[in-house]
Amino acid sequence: MPPRITLTITKGPLQGEVFTFDERTTCLVGRGSDCQPKLPTDEEHRVISRHHCMLDINAPDIRIRDFGSLNGTWVNGKKIGQREKGLTAKQATTVSFPEYDLKDGDEIKLGHTLIRVGVYIPAVCGECSQEIPDERREQSDVSPQVYQCDACRTKAKAALQKALSKALSKPSGRHCAACGRDVSKEIGENRTGDYICAACQADPLQIVMQLLRNAKTGQANLMAIDGYSILKELGRGGCGAVYLARHDRTQQQVALKVMLPKVAADERAVARFLRETENTKALRHSRIVSLRDAGCSEGTFFMTLEFCDSGSVYDLMKARGGKLSIAESAPIILQTLEALEYAHQAKIPNVRLKDGSYRAGRGLVHRDLKPHNILLCKSGRAVAVKMGDFGLAKAFDTAGLSGQTSGDAAAGTPVFVAREQVRSFLYAKPDVDVWAAAATFYTMLTGTYVRDFSRDKQVWLTVLECDAVPIRKRDPSIPKQLAEVIDAALVETPRIGFQTATEFKRALEAVL
Repeated sequence: MPPRITLTITKGPLQGEVFTFDERTTCLVGRGSDCQPKLPTDEEHRVISRHHCMLDINAPDIRIRDFGSLNGTWVNGKKIGQREKGLTAKQATTVSFPEYDLKDGDEIKLGHTLIRVGVYIPAVCGECSQEIPDERREQSDVSPQVYQCDACRTKAKAALQKALSKALSKPSGRHCAACGRDVSKEIGENRTGDYICAACQADPLQIVMQLLRNAKTGQANLMAIDGYSILKELGRGGCGAVYLARHDRTQQQVALKVMLPKVAADERAVARFLRETENTKALRHSRIVSLRDAGCSEGTFFMTLEFCDSGSVYDLMKARGGKLSIAESAPIILQTLEALEYAHQAKIPNVRLKDGSYRAGRGLVHRDLKPHNILLCKSGRAVAVKMGDFGLAKAFDTAGLSGQTSGDAAAGTPVFVAREQVRSFLYAKPDVDVWAAAATFYTMLTGTYVRDFSRDKQVWLTVLECDAVPIRKRDPSIPKQLAEVIDAALVETPRIGFQTATEFKRALEAVL
């Protein structure tokens, strides 16, 4: 059973209701119809805002942020957010309130409603990773933070003195898997496993070079990158970097992506990440960047991907002055929709069920489609589209490796995210990708975003409360029929305009 978060209503009209979360998600709390938990709209609860606060959940971690509510949000009797007197609800949206980490037993108060936070972390054997039932939890003789199953405890008895001697010879605290620096203060108390310190996170190239050197020694878990040399850096993000690498013998070029967890990576997290990447490896289509191989060593996750030699659509837009013509952008979006058609129906090996088990299933949702993730490759005289990062960010989140850096990273890139994805991140369906494709096409044509984002309103409230601006208001030269199709794709109420990539693709083809 994976770690989980429970929210139990202990006081108020919903008293006794329990909400359980065991995967990465965001959760809105308030009186709005899109909130979960949704609080009553009667007079007694007028003190609670429609969108009162947001919970960013990544079990066993949970954070809370107030949205500038009139009467504030309270945690353990301490007010963590409330708009100042005299500010209207609209004015309060310009204020960004800090996020707060929650722990087991914390109590959230909104008006007359009390919510108790529960954090459950399963005990697993430190030797074989087998889960240990609560009633049989018994700590290891070697470390008070490690549990042992009966079988491993029996094996460990004979080597106890040796293990104690080895443990005492090590410096106290936990250490960076790359440089050995003590990182006890950086790792949350709920996390165990390999961890990369902040200094090493800032210099991923040195980590990659060390991995490549280790690969030459024949380490089995580094076979995927054995024999490669780094040519140059292709890009860098919050969780690592991408390098152009070439195999010394075959001269084949690949994109070597290195992902550095924001939290310690234990065996269960590693296994879950690699299991999720199998879904991406199963996607074999000419419009999707192929994942060749993936692995993990010393707290660093790496993968070799098909190299796209012409950059991204974002790069192309910059080269063209910020936007693209219809003639250039239409083929790109149609090929992107081909990729979505395939991915949303593809057979994938690992679909997680509610009981925590896995089975084969259909369909994979990208959840972070944007110009940066649509890559371009030369194909003769033409340029072919390849959709990238399909499922990799999701795999990191699902394994609990992205940490709790910020709620703003919880549900994709805000400017290309459908409202439904924020409301129900965990259960996002293919239609959120279709909406993101329409938003991407909109940006390619206009050089602007679908919604009016500004410093005058918190970004997630803009997503939740503001509709798409009709495209011809951005650029009146867009043909009317094409504009009507794009605007229809960006409708979000009562549901997203086109439910499938096929529907949107056919509608575009009819007017292009």
